[in-house]
This record gives sequence, structure tokens and C-alpha cells, in this order.
Amino acid sequence: MFITILLLIVSLMHGYLFWRIASLPWFISPYRRKQLWTVALLIWVLFLIGSVLGHGNGGGFLRVFERLALDWLGMLFITATVMLALDLLTGFGLWAKPHLVWLRGGGLIIAGLLIVVAMVQGVRPPVVVRHDVMLPDLPSELDGITLVVLSDLHLGSQFGSSWLVERVAQAQALQPGIIVLLGDNFEGHGEPDPALLPVLSELKAPLGVYAVTGNHEHFGDNSAAVSLTERAGIQWLRDRWLQIRPGLILAGVEDLSMHWRNGQSEDHVTPVLGGRPEGATVLFSHSPLQVVQAADAGADLMLSGHTHGGQIWPFGYLVKQFYPYLVGRHEVDGMSLIISRGAGLWGPRMRLWSPAEILLVTLRTKGGDSR
Repeated sequence: MFITILLLIVSLMHGYLFWRIASLPWFISPYRRKQLWTVALLIWVLFLIGSVLGHGNGGGFLRVFERLALDWLGMLFITATVMLALDLLTGFGLWAKPHLVWLRGGGLIIAGLLIVVAMVQGVRPPVVVRHDVMLPDLPSELDGITLVVLSDLHLGSQFGSSWLVERVAQAQALQPGIIVLLGDNFEGHGEPDPALLPVLSELKAPLGVYAVTGNHEHFGDNSAAVSLTERAGIQWLRDRWLQIRPGLILAGVEDLSMHWRNGQSEDHVTPVLGGRPEGATVLFSHSPLQVVQAADAGADLMLSGHTHGGQIWPFGYLVKQFYPYLVGRHEVDGMSLIISRGAGLWGPRMRLWSPAEILLVTLRTKGGDSR
């Protein structure tokens, strides 16, 4: 269903963009306009091949078509957004007829510049974003414990072992007390690359390395990905809590967006947090959903990802309609909520004004060092 809706939206944007390009004087002759629409049809067919036939295939030329299709998706979104903004500002050309040529030509140039910026930002290493969070119930001897949070790695079609080597080195350099893989750790289509195992095994922290599932872990059979991660020494928190030290409980829930997409609106967080001992509770949830329920159930800190911060501006405004807590830190009924933009990305290798990030969260107890 998702791919059908996506293809419909992309087809509409595709047609709209080339309709606007065709209005420029360079394509006033029937011959040039025919050439333009031939190119538009060819790009559209190649996009369909990449997004349908290339999706989920392990490698080969179809995977190349998928990558090209996803990159075109990002370029199309940026360019169509710029052209639509111009149309809205000019009443679809009615209010600025004498200036339409240079306005639309300038719009294409601006879109091209934004695409270049997005591509550069898409391949940059994640920045480290630091947060100090006070947990009143945290024992004083645990004051200063650090969590390094890697969300939305999307290992597979997007990123492989060589990219992961750099992220592991980045995480270990932060000297974490705890490491968390916050869901969408794998792309979820096909078997994970065995070469990822020795790299994931290099993730080490004194209080353990933990993972929760994202929506991509629920695409198809995820048993191979789960097994590979467990062999790397990573513990899955799947609808359960774990007291890693007296007074510090870590809890993880299965991805909440899958329940939401399946029309299940019941509270999935409260049962997971039930029966735990006293102490500070940190909840890992890939999707920033059921936030109020988490606060009401006594979670002190909730860590999420999934939204990518919108990834390509201004797409975040649409994402925010479904996820009111889009990115960054929020205080909800006495609970701290931190949403990561993710260390990887989905779809096009582009980010626009939403850089990739790794979270470094330092837990503080009441009266502890607040530096």
C-alpha cells in the first residue's frame, strides 16, 4: 500500500514539474517539447523499474536503478516544492506574467543549488549532539553515566560495513557507558550482509549494548537480522525491561508505528513498564508515539528516532502532522523526551537542514555534577 501511494505522489510531482519546465521559452517549439516529454517519460519508467523491481534485491544492476530512483525522488521533491512555492506566490502565473520566464528559470537554479547542498549534507558524518538529563531517582554512584544512541542506521541498501566502521569508531570515541541502537538498524529487505557482524561486534560498553526494533525490522522475516545482532553481543529489548544496575532500568518496546499503521490504538507502553523495581527508568522506543502514556507509566527519559527530523526540508512539516514531537528535546509531564534525527538516512542520500546525528546523553542524579 505504501509503495502504491508513493508511486502515485511521485508520478503527480513528476508530471507537474515537467509541465512547468515545458512552459519555459526554450521548449516553445513542438520538436523541443516532444523531446522534453520523451525525457520525462524515460525518467519516469526508470524510476518505476528502480523503485519496484530494484526494491529488496540484493545487488546487481537493479540495485543501481533503485539508488538512482531514490535520488531522483529527493531531487524531484526539492524541485517540485520550489516550483509550487513560486506558483502559489504568483497565483499560478496570473499575477506575474511579465516575469514568469525568469522566475521559473530562477526557481530551477535555486532548486539545483538546494539539491547540491542536500547531497553534501547527506554524505557528511553525523554530528554529536549532547544532552544532560537529570533523573531524580538515579543512584548517586551512577551519576554521569553516558548513553551513546545510534538511530536509523538503515544498514543494507543504503550503508554497508565500511560506513559502519566509521560510525562504530565515532561511537567508541565517546567512551560510552551504554550503547543503544534505536531501531531501523537494518533496511529490512533481504538478508543482512554477514560482513556487518565483525563490525557490530566492535560496539562495546561497560553496561552493555542494547537494541530495539524499528518499522524496517518488521519488513519481512527479521530473524536473520536479530540473530546477527545477537551474535555481535547486542541485547534486544523487545517489549521488556531490564535492571542493569540497582536503581537503573532500561526498557524497550517493539516499534509503535507498526501497531499504529495496523489500526491498533491501545496502550502498548504501560504493560511493558509494569512490575519493574524502583529507580530511574529509560525507555527506548523507535517511534515517538504514546509519549504521554510513557510519562504516565513512570518513564523518566524516553529516547526515540524514526522521523529523521524530516530529512529534507520542508518535508518535516508534513511528518509533524503525524508525529507532533518531531525532533530534539521535549519535556512531557515530567518526562524528558529526546528524538534523534538518526545517524543514517532513508531513500535519497540527501539531507537538507537536518544533519545526521549521534546522541550522547549523560544521566545526572539530583545534586550531581551538571556540567
